[in-house]
Amino acid sequence: QVQLQESGPGLVKPSQTLSLTCTVSRGSITTNYYYWHWIRQPPGKGLEWVGAMAYDGSTYYSPSLKSRTSVSRDTSKNRITLQLNSVTPEDTAVYYCTENTYWGQGTQVTVSS
Repeated sequence: QVQLQESGPGLVKPSQTLSLTCTVSRGSITTNYYYWHWIRQPPGKGLEWVGAMAYDGSTYYSPSLKSRTSVSRDTSKNRITLQLNSVTPEDTAVYYCTENTYWGQGTQVTVSS
């Protein structure tokens, strides 16, 4: 079955850019009708959808984060990348990469000086 693994810096300073990578194994990110999502969960809060990359390269963003978010892919490495600009402490969360029922373990990101 498909496996997803998130990676990235655990600590980011305010105003900097957060960059996370989702490495997909046992499946291709270009497989028809697969949608690769980034979802986050701030401490003590519920899940929040951040954005997604479709199998055909189309991108989708949360309206509340769209101005700061970019999702891209590297098909040669089977990876999906999330960039979030101008981060604040409110961006502190566990970030997950998902595709339907497949979820990564999540990676903790803390925004602090």
